[in-house]
Parts: sequence; structure tokens; C-alpha cells
Amino acid sequence: MRKSVLIGDKAVGDKHSVYVIAEIGINHNGSVELAKKMIDSAAIAGCDAVKFQKRTPELCVPREQWDIERDTPWGRMTYLEYRHKVEFGFNEFDEIDQYCKQKNIQWFASCWDEPSVEFIEQFNPPCYKAASASLTDIPLLQTMQNTGKPLIISTGMSTMEEITEAIDSLDTSALLIAHSTSSYPCKIEELNLNMIRTLRSLYPDIPIGYSGHEVGLAPTWSAVTLGACFVERHITLDRAMWGTDQAASVEMVGLIRLVSNIRDIEKALGDGIKRVYDSELSSRKKLRRVSTELVA
Repeated sequence: MRKSVLIGDKAVGDKHSVYVIAEIGINHNGSVELAKKMIDSAAIAGCDAVKFQKRTPELCVPREQWDIERDTPWGRMTYLEYRHKVEFGFNEFDEIDQYCKQKNIQWFASCWDEPSVEFIEQFNPPCYKAASASLTDIPLLQTMQNTGKPLIISTGMSTMEEITEAIDSLDTSALLIAHSTSSYPCKIEELNLNMIRTLRSLYPDIPIGYSGHEVGLAPTWSAVTLGACFVERHITLDRAMWGTDQAASVEMVGLIRLVSNIRDIEKALGDGIKRVYDSELSSRKKLRRVSTELVA
């Protein structure tokens, strides 16, 4: 049987409830109050966790892009200035940490560089997430695992060779793998959900999940039926808000439907063992012309 991995006090894997991650990312646009409203949405919907992103802009933005100017909600500024504008510091994350505890929802972050791992570790997150862009950054992946926390890796924009190399470099006993396609929003025909089955076959001991960037909810529900034991979707207060991830995000009403229907799908899938239910007995007696005694 596929083993499970503990994220905090929640077991993630086959035979356990699907672990639902609401990716806030940088859709908060630098506002703690917006972040809190999205945490509220995730908690009301019944998500298990919210996820943020953490970067050191000087390490993550190529030097040639630092001084390129762009229009932002705060006026025209350089790209490096913008990246700092949407980064939360200690005080903001401390406030988020306390708020998530009040709302009884887990939170963690995708860290894009080693100093960001050290920074987030101050808050003792239940796990870490590596963005698809970081899959080939083996030292960063190992830095996150070296904290002793489980690591979720996303596989968008990656070849099978790159995925294999990353997995071979990590401790698979505390690893989770998310199938993903890194376009925002992603075309339906490029979701390739059957990769969930492929990854389950290749890595039978590792929990396999899905990180979706599509418009709509049906593919995420389909991912659950294909065996995804955790799912991640970007969330937003308004898909028309400023930001590159907003259009591929789910608003609150959709998030409530997403989680509610995942829970229904879990119940409907059952255990695969054929049985005759008590609710069927009256129909069986009334409608069958030829019947045999049920074997106890």
C-alpha cells in the first residue's frame, strides 16, 4: 500500500482524505488584510492549508531585469522595486501565522532561495513546497528537506529526466509529488491529467497530487478520481484583480464548490469491493425475476 506522509497532524496519501491546499501565493499584492480575507475563504471552504511564496528578490530576479520599469497598482517602478513591494517580511508573516492558528488552518510557503527557507523556518511550517521553476535547483530542494519537514515538489515545465533526477536526489520517505503544467491559465488540452496515473505507477511509495492552473473546477475533481491524494489551486478574492496569477485562480464561491465536491467524490469512490447495500434489497426483491440467496 502507498505510504502516507504527515503534514503537521494530517496524513496525506491513499486511504486518507484529500489534502486541499489554497495557494494564495502573491495574490495578496502585498496586503496582509487581503491575505487574511483569502485565509477566511480557505477556512470557510474547508481547505486544509493555505500557501504563500517567499523570495529574496536580489537572488531570484536576474540582474538584467532589476531596472526594467513597469506599471503597477502603486505607480511606475522598477521590477526589483515591485518584487520587494509584494514580499512579506517578518511582521507580516508573524501576523499571518497567528491568524491561521486562530482559523485552525495550516500554512506554509514555496521558498525560491535558501535564505527564504531560513526565514520561513522561524515559523515552524508543517512542510515546504518547491515551485516547478525550482525543480532543477537540487541544492534548494535539499535545503528544504534538511529542515526535517516534508517537501512537496511540482513538476511543471519539466522533463521526465529532470523529474527523475530531482527525486533521486531527495529523501523519498518525506516527499510528495504534484503533477502540474506551468502556464497561467493552462489550456485544457495541456493539463495531461493522466500523468497522475503515470507518476503513481512510477513512484508507488510516494503520495502523488495535482497543482492546477486551469480555469474551472472539473479538471481538479477529475484529478481526485485519477488518484491525486492532494490538490492545490490558486485562490483570489477577484479574478479581475491585478497580478499574473489572478486569472488562473478560484474565487470564494468556486472554492467552496471545489472542496465540497471533492469530499463528495471521496465518498462516492468507495473501496472498490462489490457489495449489495441494504438500500438495494427492496428493489432486488421487487424487480429481479430470478434471484439467489445472498451470501453472508
